[in-house]
Amino acid sequence: MASPSEDEAMRRAIGLALRGLGATSPNPIVGCVLLDAAGTVVGEGFHAYAGGPHAELVALAQAGDRARGATAVVTLEPCNHIGRTGPCSGALIEAGVSRVVLAVPDPNPIAAGGADTLRAAGIDVEFGVRADEAEAANVTWLTAVRRRRPYITWKYAATLDGRSAAADGTSMWITSEAARADVHTLRGTADAIIAGVGTVLADDPRLTVRDLRDGGPRDDNPCDDDPRDHRPAVRQPLRVVVDSAGRTPVAARVRDAAAPTWIATAADVGADHRGQVDLTALLGRLYERGIRAALLEGGPVLAGAFLRAGLVDRVIGYLAPKLLGAGATALADAGVSTIDDAVELAIVDITQVGPDLRITAVPRQKEG
Repeated sequence: MASPSEDEAMRRAIGLALRGLGATSPNPIVGCVLLDAAGTVVGEGFHAYAGGPHAELVALAQAGDRARGATAVVTLEPCNHIGRTGPCSGALIEAGVSRVVLAVPDPNPIAAGGADTLRAAGIDVEFGVRADEAEAANVTWLTAVRRRRPYITWKYAATLDGRSAAADGTSMWITSEAARADVHTLRGTADAIIAGVGTVLADDPRLTVRDLRDGGPRDDNPCDDDPRDHRPAVRQPLRVVVDSAGRTPVAARVRDAAAPTWIATAADVGADHRGQVDLTALLGRLYERGIRAALLEGGPVLAGAFLRAGLVDRVIGYLAPKLLGAGATALADAGVSTIDDAVELAIVDITQVGPDLRITAVPRQKEG
């Protein structure tokens, strides 16, 4: 059973892991805290960017000789393979730690097995400490690896009566400047932004992250030699235009040099029974490209298609305190013909952003 100091260290490790959000794909976010025999923190770290040192290595480097006999508290099972860095399980063994406290196992079959390697070396291993919190913090990566497709968040903006545009087609700006800034923060956590060709033709969006910060403010107990200081230049998410017939104009802003773009056509990806881009195949291709978290931004027809296919993992709606009474709705046909078929959601957060409300929800699993 974890001690109070180990439990608190896991809370700290989860907070550290979140500081890498949006920069580590296709790797997970991970935090690590090292405790000496008295329960004092002697080292800590987090995985700051793909290709950079893993959380355990950052913490071990900070601890130095104090790692010998220490307890390593880690949010995810240490990796057990050689990738761009060596296996963290081996590094912990070599450093002489005596105990490893973990939150969740690694679902990636390529990297899993670190716990068994540690136990074989005589190190005490405990799983499950603050597992629900660690799972929630790393839900996009864990879900993606388990399902072999990106975790999809559908983001939309609408009035309180569910309109995404007025009767004359105008839609800028439904929500406030504060909400729009919040969306850019959300974009900064995604590996890809997905939109339909209809949105590109109607609005000519850039689909880039603007005013992106460096991963949030440093707290009052920062890691020495913060790994964020060594990050490469900010990476823009991949822009994905779902364009079955290849109608995206050559001059469209999504084709500029601000970020990489993939115009996904039915000829390239494959077509479904409607002749449209096969969305399951699309997500499989994105996963192969290292995309673990994608933000679905537009428009209502594409959102309906994703929901109809059961490919939406989270919904984030920005609701403005306005009423239009007419105009385009935020969601088109989602395959619902009767109230019994409604997509039921569990609301997990409601936050006021400027004058608007940001509602976060996840689909409920249907019984039976």
